[in-house]
Amino acid sequence: MTLPAALRPLLETTLGPGGVIAVPAALEPYERDETPGLAAAPDLVVLPRTAAEVAAVLRLATEHRFPVVPRGAGTGMSGGSVPVRGGLVLSFERMNRILEIDEPNRMAVVEPGVITGDLQAEVASRGLFYPPDPASHQFCTLGGNIAECAGGLRAVKYGVTRDYVLGLEVVLPTGEIIETGSRTLKNVAGYDLTRLIVGSEGTLGVVTRIILRLLPQPESVRTLQALFSDIRTAARAVSRIASGRILPRALELIDSGAIRAVESFLKQDVSGGAGAMIITEVDGPATATSGEIETLAEVCREAGAVSVKLARDKDEQDRIWKFRRSISPALYTIKPRKINEDIVVPPARVPDIIAEVQEIAKRHGLLIVCFGHAGDGNIHTNIMLEESERPRAELAVQEIFAAVLRMQGSISGEHGIGTSKAAYLRLEVGAQALEAMKRIKLALDPNNILNPGKIFLSAE
Repeated sequence: MTLPAALRPLLETTLGPGGVIAVPAALEPYERDETPGLAAAPDLVVLPRTAAEVAAVLRLATEHRFPVVPRGAGTGMSGGSVPVRGGLVLSFERMNRILEIDEPNRMAVVEPGVITGDLQAEVASRGLFYPPDPASHQFCTLGGNIAECAGGLRAVKYGVTRDYVLGLEVVLPTGEIIETGSRTLKNVAGYDLTRLIVGSEGTLGVVTRIILRLLPQPESVRTLQALFSDIRTAARAVSRIASGRILPRALELIDSGAIRAVESFLKQDVSGGAGAMIITEVDGPATATSGEIETLAEVCREAGAVSVKLARDKDEQDRIWKFRRSISPALYTIKPRKINEDIVVPPARVPDIIAEVQEIAKRHGLLIVCFGHAGDGNIHTNIMLEESERPRAELAVQEIFAAVLRMQGSISGEHGIGTSKAAYLRLEVGAQALEAMKRIKLALDPNNILNPGKIFLSAE
């Protein structure tokens, strides 16, 4: 939509110098996130500094009925921060302060624009640990993590973002400022509005302050890389580890397509031609981790690993994880486009879904690269394609989702629904649950001004 001309001076008065971006060239970076092929131009971008300024913007939006799209760093993968209906992008790049680190109570209070990796580094310097570890942690923001309930490499042991959010300051679409949760580990006073907001993709309220739970920094971290002849053998090894008595903090599965892409991207041969890789890591007391990592190495050997390497120091650990974190950019060396889905199945079904995806790829004549957080059943399926292959790729997505739901899994583990998966949400949650979600949206956002066009299909 096109905003009324009179709104710009009102917003400039509300937000002060530098608070409104209107020049077309400067708006361009806010048209997209990391979702391939999706872009839409906003009318304006606003950069608030306080919850009061956010509330003023939302009151104007309610009065004049224009869309407002909250945005962190734009690292999302499902179109959540793309202004598909125009309007305002509400960017939190100026609300980027770590307000407090409460060491005795192991808590942090932050603004939504704080970079996840910056918080992790700051609390680590104090002997503390913030576990959620999305692949984009060096760039993504905590507000965006909350919108999508981000997970990451360590979710198999430590859980996801919602497990560390104790409380929030939230501006509702109609402009009221509320506080949810508290600074306590236990709180059952009324409905759990904190968890309702976490993962709601910026459709129910705008987060302006976050209270996070922290943990003690683990004393020791040990890392292992195992190579296998093929992906199914590696998947069975993952299943053995996941069902064992040792709970790793990370358990990643990488197929041959991803391995070849990264080796080409980094210009180094890491695998010697292997068909799959597992990376796993344990943490805790040093007296425990040395034995645990040796046990996991033996599990991999017994499961058919052709090579097992234990990192000797932090430099080797960093090299192993650099390989894993290079997968997403490296895939574009294979083909110019991809459809990236983040399916989840119960961990014991990882071998089954890998086999199913391979069969789907073969049936449609497609290259589907699989990697991801196999320890918690979260596999990233990347359909690599030329544009001419898109119709077949979209059929493959439907078949992959159908297989996931047959295995009692989920169509999205950490990327959210956004626009890219809205057509499939009903398949997972059912018509009645979908209607309940829409009633919650209507109750909090009666004018549908906050991130419209996300989660639900326009026709619904």
